[in-house]
Amino acid sequence: MTSPVTIALVGAGQRGTGYAHWAAATGKARIVAVAEPRPHPREHAATVHEIPPEHVFRDWRDLAKQPKLADAVIIATQDAAHVEPATALAALGYHIMLEKPMATSDADCERIVEAVEKAGVMMAVCHVLRYFSYTTVLRQLIDSGRIGEIVSVEHLEPVGWWHQAHSYVRGNWRREDQSTFMLMAKSVHDLDWLDYIVGRPAVRVSSFGGLHHFRPEKRPAEATDNCLDCPLEPTCPYSAKRIYLNALDGPRPRKWPASVITDDLTETGVLQALREGPYGRCVYACDNDVVDHQVVNIEYEGGATASFTMTAFTEKAHRKTRIFGTHGCIETDGTMMEVHDFRNDTKENLDTGMDKDTPSGSHSPADRALVEAFVNAIAAQDPSFILSGPRDSLRTHRLAWAAERARRTGEVVRLDDTTEHQPSREHTR
Repeated sequence: MTSPVTIALVGAGQRGTGYAHWAAATGKARIVAVAEPRPHPREHAATVHEIPPEHVFRDWRDLAKQPKLADAVIIATQDAAHVEPATALAALGYHIMLEKPMATSDADCERIVEAVEKAGVMMAVCHVLRYFSYTTVLRQLIDSGRIGEIVSVEHLEPVGWWHQAHSYVRGNWRREDQSTFMLMAKSVHDLDWLDYIVGRPAVRVSSFGGLHHFRPEKRPAEATDNCLDCPLEPTCPYSAKRIYLNALDGPRPRKWPASVITDDLTETGVLQALREGPYGRCVYACDNDVVDHQVVNIEYEGGATASFTMTAFTEKAHRKTRIFGTHGCIETDGTMMEVHDFRNDTKENLDTGMDKDTPSGSHSPADRALVEAFVNAIAAQDPSFILSGPRDSLRTHRLAWAAERARRTGEVVRLDDTTEHQPSREHTR
């Protein structure tokens, strides 16, 4: 019997816990160590995966001091805390699955890639969009020549009004100095996906956008600093009380995002968290500075173009894409896919292999496929299972930095520009 792939988990938050779950669910891997500073998620991971106490750590540095404990490591710490564990654990011989973005500076991304290549270990960056079954179907359709040569693409990421309020106004990704800019934090895998679909490197980019709504001057006169005290709360679309209590017992019961703000997943626990923590704040009285809408225009080698829109002001829905080719066009929303063949003027709906009941915006099918590909790569010692390797990811991270520089300066930025890729920080409003 083949021995299971052994994996250490660094960062037992929502994403890390999910990846660990899918790794164990393959039946081909075991989680054998965890490093997490917060007691509850650390203890939860240890219990679920039956990790012995001597392999449970408060800090990844304590893991790194041990003899190599596993074949691989999942790194799902906060964005700015990727580079140190990634480089250190690569040097110890761990294969790495790294949550996106790789890091918050071009130099740190380069450090990670160089460390992985020097150590001769495999790395998968969690660009989950590459791993959806609809992406596989789409790539096969394009590669078959069915729509001819790609000329242009329209791609929309509908963030969702309440998701923006949770993650990017009240939450961990609200400030660039504590995380990174919005395009990198939320949408670098959309830029990566476009690169994968078009199949050619980007050469020029422009971008526009800003922080339009979630700012003090948009605050109604009657609004209070905390939603629980606010007379406008019952009719406010960004009511924290509604967002988090609905997560407990809505029409499709789910604990996220309530599980982010408290371990006590009861009405009492949620209300206490909103009273005492940052997630009860009025969305017009936070310290957020990341954008709430942005468009990115990309020109690829050979002249094909793409337009990407990221906006907060939508329902939380599947991404929507239209691809225009010389012989036909494709429209997909992540579950359905329609191809219009110009040569016979017919339309065909294709099976994407996606469950129509998958919640809008859910990564679960792709998370599962990503983790299984990573586990298979390690088991077979074959990196071809990994669709999102370090050099591909570095290229699309640099596209994100170039797009953000273009947004801030108003210029069209060339990707072969030899100047610093990362834009200087300035107020995003």
